[in-house]
Amino acid sequence: MLTHVVFFKLKDRSPEAIQATADVLRNMEGKIEVLRHIEVGLDVLHSERSYDIALITKFDSLEDLGVYDIHPLHMEVKAHMKQVLDGTSVCVDFQN
Repeated sequence: MLTHVVFFKLKDRSPEAIQATADVLRNMEGKIEVLRHIEVGLDVLHSERSYDIALITKFDSLEDLGVYDIHPLHMEVKAHMKQVLDGTSVCVDFQN
């Protein structure tokens, strides 16, 4: 199993903007065959070093992560994220 964790910091950090982007991420659930698990978490501390959203996804293999990366729905999500992100996202990928 491969776990892919991504943290996002948005330009607009209002609760409404964060929720709208979380909904875009959650919309992938059940729509990409290789995506085995998706979890979207919203930051509750709102500290200076906090990120706004955490995305946790799981795949059967590194190859499936590659399939996910170029899936048309994920490409739409990446286009949305490019518009709303304050800089770049950070991620960690690990096998478990």
